[in-house]
Amino acid sequence: MNNLIDDKNYNDILRYIISEIKSTRLVIASRINNSMMQMYWNIGKKLSEEGLEKGYGGNVVERISIDLKDEFSGVSGFSPRSLWDMKRLYEFYNEGDKKLPQPVAVLPWGHHRLILSKIKNKMEALFYIESSIEMGWTRETLLNFINANTYKHTKILPKHHNFDKVLPEHLQEQAHEILKSTYNLDFVGILQPVKERELEKRLVEKIKLFLLELGSGFTFIGNQYRVLFNGKEYFVDLLFFNRKLKALIAIDLKISSFKPEYIGKMNYYLGLLDDQIKMPDENPSIGIVLCAEKDHVDVEIALRDVNKPIGVADYHLQFPEKQLKELISNELKDDIERNL
Repeated sequence: MNNLIDDKNYNDILRYIISEIKSTRLVIASRINNSMMQMYWNIGKKLSEEGLEKGYGGNVVERISIDLKDEFSGVSGFSPRSLWDMKRLYEFYNEGDKKLPQPVAVLPWGHHRLILSKIKNKMEALFYIESSIEMGWTRETLLNFINANTYKHTKILPKHHNFDKVLPEHLQEQAHEILKSTYNLDFVGILQPVKERELEKRLVEKIKLFLLELGSGFTFIGNQYRVLFNGKEYFVDLLFFNRKLKALIAIDLKISSFKPEYIGKMNYYLGLLDDQIKMPDENPSIGIVLCAEKDHVDVEIALRDVNKPIGVADYHLQFPEKQLKELISNELKDDIERNL
């Protein structure tokens, strides 16, 4: 038997072993986290069932904290504040069966403490839990999305699209889910008015953060994506692929408020993408017109007779509303002059 192996075989063996170690570490870390969360849940349950409340129960919890530190020397995580948070965790998510909900078990304790300190509504909290798990949010990222009121923009504000009319039934709900009513673009750090191309450039420079804001399943293909047809060039502002929908997603970025002609332009671009770029096994391309402002009546009328799947959303930036309105006004003037 030949004990000598070439570099390629050695690298294959090494990569396999590294992969095994990494995957096992993830499994172990997940099991440890689940066990820790079950422990926190059980401690919180006990404190709750004993009827301990801040005030008269404060001395009891403080004494428990001291005794736990003596019992488990060198182990942190059992301060009075942490113990109260465990009680709050149990009481916040507890229902009739008193079992630890699976999504709650998966999320790290630090994420839970942040959510419990910021969120008062259980449905909203579960939204942030599930989003954190699905998209791998760090605590810092989670805090940014909470501060941006992502739950309200995603779950409460109405969405404007024609997906239910032009997409196959099995795609309609998925397409609705990937669209937001409002996108938070504060991360681009714009403190003064900019033109559309500058905003696009900033988004591309911070594409990882933009992908987080778009949601799960998005992969970036390119900006100013060139499509040739009938001897002419057309450019899609931002082009993505969504793995869940198995479809191209084109985004037309506008610094101005919504105008009906934006729908016609996007409808035409989607036709080009379907004819020239879309693979045979992919679903119809979807468009998102991203504007500074939108009026739902104008959007609904503009989408009424369109045959391509298009959604319209707005976004917010950091610079003051007065400057934004001035910029929109200037953009409208530029459009008028260009069309004269």
